[in-house]
Amino acid sequence: MLQNSSLKRHSVPVHQWREDHGWQKHDACLEDLCTDGPSRPPRAISKDTKVFIIVTSAAQIRACRQLQDLLVNSFCMPHLWWSNYINNANGYFGCETTRDADNITGFNTWAYFEAKHLPSNMNYYWSTIKVFTRWLPSTNQTGILLFDTSEDMLNSLFNPDLDQINDPFWVYARILEDVARLDESTVWDIRDQVRGLETVSYQSGQKPKPDYRRLHDIARHAIHVTEALEVTVQNIDQISRQHEIFVNSRTDLQVEPAHQKVSERLAFFKSYIDSARQRSISNEKRLQNEIQLAFNIVAQHDAAITVEISRAARSDSETMKTLAFVTLTFLPPTFICALFSMSFFHYDGGSGWGVSKQIWIYWVIAVPMTVATALVWNHWNKLFPGDSDGLPHKGAAKSLPEYNEGSFVHD
Repeated sequence: MLQNSSLKRHSVPVHQWREDHGWQKHDACLEDLCTDGPSRPPRAISKDTKVFIIVTSAAQIRACRQLQDLLVNSFCMPHLWWSNYINNANGYFGCETTRDADNITGFNTWAYFEAKHLPSNMNYYWSTIKVFTRWLPSTNQTGILLFDTSEDMLNSLFNPDLDQINDPFWVYARILEDVARLDESTVWDIRDQVRGLETVSYQSGQKPKPDYRRLHDIARHAIHVTEALEVTVQNIDQISRQHEIFVNSRTDLQVEPAHQKVSERLAFFKSYIDSARQRSISNEKRLQNEIQLAFNIVAQHDAAITVEISRAARSDSETMKTLAFVTLTFLPPTFICALFSMSFFHYDGGSGWGVSKQIWIYWVIAVPMTVATALVWNHWNKLFPGDSDGLPHKGAAKSLPEYNEGSFVHD
């Protein structure tokens, strides 16, 4: 027996159910949970108790090796149940028959269910049901350990059925009532979010502004809900399979109605939660439709703006053509006027028009300057294309901010 003052100080609430007295609650120190043998209940549990429930925190027990050893010894818990990879799972079910040298001492089961809730304010939270059970065939007692699960969450456990207590799987026939209630709530949380998106109308002529961040978050939560439901359905399959194996291995249970009642209840909840999973999948598809619709509406609006810009550009092009034609029409007369207005030409009423012998200076300067301008313009566009087409220079990309993969973090 473990002798440690910390075990004496640390107490946990214990609920005991007797057929004649109903439920009674008291606090027991962990040292009182020690047992006199693997086929006997803890010392804090009376012999006439049919069901006892212990509520505690898995985090506190993980932090103390002595507490783990105490529960392992008292309830024959497998050490793997306290491993890190089991703690990080998204759901599971397991069972184990314990034996000594002579006969069977007990039957253990453990399971974990989780559900993700998404209220209207988008402040999501998780509900978890983590349970370990031990059924003692010698005394026909069922011990239930609830870890990190509130007492109010599992109301169904506090209403045991005497006709089913002889079957250790009656616990899951009850727990699945609360699991189904939680799963139904999570599915409708997503459904309400999706329905809110479906009722949003976009005004014609106004630029649509979908909240893509919110759409992404809802889709992420919807995926988590569907994942949890799929794991729950797999857990129920495993529970049903192990239940059949357990019943077939014990001839004393084959003639009792407990097996049939528990089996029928497990089958019902499998069907019910599977239907909730189908609704969750439907929510995901409806959400994808809304996301696609948002993208299409924005793309349609942008396409309409592009068409308007194209029409305006075409109108501007026609205007520029008119201006170019007018400029080209008056360019020759303008050139002639500018040319004859130079001092190289003069007019005498008696002798008529006269041309200076230095007119060649104009052509010697004007022609090379025109050719040089054309060559500079042509080579400038080839050497510095960014200055003419509006694109950045080759070295401008170095000044752009680098993309960091770790900048986007999702929960």
